[in-house]
Amino acid sequence: MTHRFDPTSLREYDIRGIVGKTLGPDDARAIGRGFATLLRRAGGRRVAVGRDGRISSPMLEEALIEGLTKSGCDVVRTGMGPTPMLYYAEATLEVDGGIQITGSHNPGNYNGFKMVFQHRSFFGQDIQTLGKMAAEGDWDEGDGTETVTDADIEDLYVGRLIAGYAGGSFKIGWDAGNGAAGPVIEKLVKLLPGEHHTLFTDVDGNFPNHHPDPTEEKNLADLKKLVAEKNLDFGLAFDGDGDRLGAIDGQGRVVWGDQLLSILAEPVLRVDPGATIIADVKASQALYDRIAELGGKPVMWKTGHSLIKTKMKETGAPLAGEMSGHIFFAQDYYGFDDAQYAAVRLIQAVHVIGKSLTQLKNEMPAMVNTPEMRFQVDESRKFPVIDEVLDRLEADGAEVDRTDGARVNTPDGWWLLRASNTQDVLVARAEAKSEEGLERLMAQIDDQLGKSGIVRGEQAAH
Repeated sequence: MTHRFDPTSLREYDIRGIVGKTLGPDDARAIGRGFATLLRRAGGRRVAVGRDGRISSPMLEEALIEGLTKSGCDVVRTGMGPTPMLYYAEATLEVDGGIQITGSHNPGNYNGFKMVFQHRSFFGQDIQTLGKMAAEGDWDEGDGTETVTDADIEDLYVGRLIAGYAGGSFKIGWDAGNGAAGPVIEKLVKLLPGEHHTLFTDVDGNFPNHHPDPTEEKNLADLKKLVAEKNLDFGLAFDGDGDRLGAIDGQGRVVWGDQLLSILAEPVLRVDPGATIIADVKASQALYDRIAELGGKPVMWKTGHSLIKTKMKETGAPLAGEMSGHIFFAQDYYGFDDAQYAAVRLIQAVHVIGKSLTQLKNEMPAMVNTPEMRFQVDESRKFPVIDEVLDRLEADGAEVDRTDGARVNTPDGWWLLRASNTQDVLVARAEAKSEEGLERLMAQIDDQLGKSGIVRGEQAAH
């Protein structure tokens, strides 16, 4: 027995693909067999399995569990819920690993798998190993005594989100986007003080109202309308599997991922003065400056939830975040990205700081920046282009940070060019103190791309 995965499905941080085209039950079965084999060889035996609300998730769950048990692991099913609920199960139940079936923030026809192995992120080389094992049929056989049980952990998880809450009373709008976080959010708001209005908390894998990606401003239109109509203090939005948080203030302005982190950092640093706080290379310089101003130690790191989690463990950072709205708490929590928990901590932070979210947004330095620009490039050229750009920049004596791609500082501000780990796209971003400065930075990006034979053309889809 061997299996070959579609080469596009084995990504850096997870496995994902289009159901029926690049991903199906045979892949799920092979993932189960490989994961169980690795876990058994490492002395483990029990795996928690959860799934999101996509139409294809139950079918993939069934095949995954079949693979896990066939190679000798017991399975604890946690049912439908957000990815962080599965992470919570893996952290607190007597299990040795966890797998969430989820297409994350992708369209409804996508699905995938996020994995945790003995309380650490399972990514990069680990995922490639699953592919190699499948191609060789290098799987252990179980002894036929494997069990599959169910654990209803939703209420425990909601209770943990609210444990020790001391955040004051606000009027808040919540948009679950018909994603897997909906039922958890419905329970959570009943336990929070204040006035709460929810949108689209019924789970629907067709995402009939809007695409569940809170980093795209167009997906926040319903939430903005709700906040304006009900005169709310602010609004919170969640992606399809509840591991990325979006927010808008009382005036409907987006509070971006790095801005959320600058607010969340303040109470964290009051408790843990001088602590390291990590953000990804796409974050604003204003965030790094703010962390330093609050007495923290800002660290710039590579984009990707698995990479950030690994760096947090290494540095002992109590807080980390990404531009994409993944926010990770290790202070009083488990160190994984959890949008529901980040929402609760944001409400507390606004209360502790003693200013409205609107005022906090007003006080942030005015930077002129681009959204994340993504453009299609041939997979084989993706990383070489970045190397070419780095070589030219260094030959020109530019001030370059190579943490993840090329981040270039100039008197106008900074620009970034990096290869996406999950798609055949290059990602660019620029930030300046003025519109003219931004134009100069964009010209530098276009010049570098042009020298590598690439035109910054049509925006690629997420």
